[in-house]
Amino acid sequence: MSPTTLPACPDHGHVTFLGAGPGDPGLLTLRAVEALASADVLVAEHEVLDVVRVHARPGVAVVNTDPDPAGPSADRLPGTGTPQLTVVDGTSTPVAAPAERDAAHLVMEAARGGRRVVRAVSGDPGLDAYAAEEMLACAAAGVPFEVVPGVAAAVGVPAYAGVPLRDADGADVRFVDARTASDRCWTEVGASDGTVVVSTTLDSVAAAAGELVAAGRKPDTPLTVTVAGTTTRQRTWTATLGTIAQTLKQAKVLPSPEGGRPVIAVVGERSAAARRDQLSWFESKPLFGWKVLVPRTKEQAASLSDQLRSYGAVPHEVPTIAVEPPRTPQQMERAVKGLVTGRYEWIAFTSVNAVKAVREKFEEYGLDARAFAGIKVAAVGEQTAKALIAFGVKPDLVPSGEQSAAGLLEDWPPYDPVFDPIDRVFLPRADIATETLVAGLIELGWEVDDVTAYRTVRASPPPAETREAIKGGGFDAVLFTSSSTVRNLVGIAGKPHNVTVIACIGPATAKTAEEHGLRVDVMAPEPSVHKLAEALAEFGMRRRAAALEAGDPVTRPSERRPGARRRRTTT
Repeated sequence: MSPTTLPACPDHGHVTFLGAGPGDPGLLTLRAVEALASADVLVAEHEVLDVVRVHARPGVAVVNTDPDPAGPSADRLPGTGTPQLTVVDGTSTPVAAPAERDAAHLVMEAARGGRRVVRAVSGDPGLDAYAAEEMLACAAAGVPFEVVPGVAAAVGVPAYAGVPLRDADGADVRFVDARTASDRCWTEVGASDGTVVVSTTLDSVAAAAGELVAAGRKPDTPLTVTVAGTTTRQRTWTATLGTIAQTLKQAKVLPSPEGGRPVIAVVGERSAAARRDQLSWFESKPLFGWKVLVPRTKEQAASLSDQLRSYGAVPHEVPTIAVEPPRTPQQMERAVKGLVTGRYEWIAFTSVNAVKAVREKFEEYGLDARAFAGIKVAAVGEQTAKALIAFGVKPDLVPSGEQSAAGLLEDWPPYDPVFDPIDRVFLPRADIATETLVAGLIELGWEVDDVTAYRTVRASPPPAETREAIKGGGFDAVLFTSSSTVRNLVGIAGKPHNVTVIACIGPATAKTAEEHGLRVDVMAPEPSVHKLAEALAEFGMRRRAAALEAGDPVTRPSERRPGARRRRTTT
């Protein structure tokens, strides 16, 4: 793609001005997701792109409107500065764009060329000065457009901070942008006794508080200040108009290079600390803000990462195992052919990777799930069963107890020559799998074709910054889901720092961790990755409760002072 020309599209052009909300990707509306999925061109600043781009189709042309794409756009309030455009193609390769072309011109040019353009802004388009100007430009040029509202920061951030703006008494609520507020505006909000929501910056909060006091508000009026609202970086301070400057200073927030970061301040009796203590649902999540290392294959890490996010954590996936085809595929090919010709009574899947390996072999031969007709299918656990169902196969047997080879054997029926016309089981598995299941099936009277369906090899080392964070205490916790993940992570990235909470899926994994010099803080009550995540969340909840009971600030493990003693807790 050339620096100044976007590819033509035969469809009639159209612009969607879309509100991306205050930061949490989960606050995008369904209509916003639909518009992003059909966009040909996506125009936004860097932080907004991080929220919306995941919903865009592959190959969408992306235009970054940050004044300095390499700089911290989080420190700039929406609608400030002059946008300097950088066009990025579908593979994220930067392409220069002429400085004289502002966002409105590029948006209209793309739409005139027949493209579906999404102009995404932080919060709500109706509160963004640039978006309003661009809408007027589209209207004047006859370019059709629509507006998809978003959650405004002034409303969404207080909700995530646990600060209600209105109660049963129906108090007045005023919204003030401190950057543009006139003396008359301050006088009006200062004279009222309702709630005031102030959009400002971290280093200007004290000045805004002073304006309200000068306008008539009492210095002891409660005030909450939230930075990075609705994200896992969110932090809220509670003070009064008269004490907020000292509160931020004691918290060592100011003076700071980050003083220009946008914040939402809520002023009024209904933002009192007592109410926030009861309603702070977001920052009180058990793993809020924790950086958690998930050392699994990328496919396996996805559902675990989603669960960790629900607890407020920031998962960081580091593959420690790469899955590769067997060195000699003939054995697997013979087994799949035997599956079709009726050689087996059962097929047993002991991992998601085994399901994937058989599915790929089926696709290679032009087969689908119908080839399993007449064959009984077993899955070692819920995740493996889900992978089979996604393939179109409902397993006949899933362990009712422990989700492991031992649990599968407990429910596996013994071979009965009267009821079982065939005595053979197909077991596709990893090259390093244990012999527990094979031995148990033979003891039950079955013949087993133990076939290497895939090989597990150590993955490549992660980037240098990730390795440094692992060894330097940059992560709050690491989840080990097998002994191999312990050995491989230490092998490719080094041993996690002493302050990092170590969570293991079971006794065998915990033993391997201890053999590598790691203290195990958390152990799952049963061998399930989701139970492991639950156990870590319970650990974080108890840790938070203990800090509050002792009157200490709630900190993450990575914020501990060097040399601080670790307390071993097993669940």
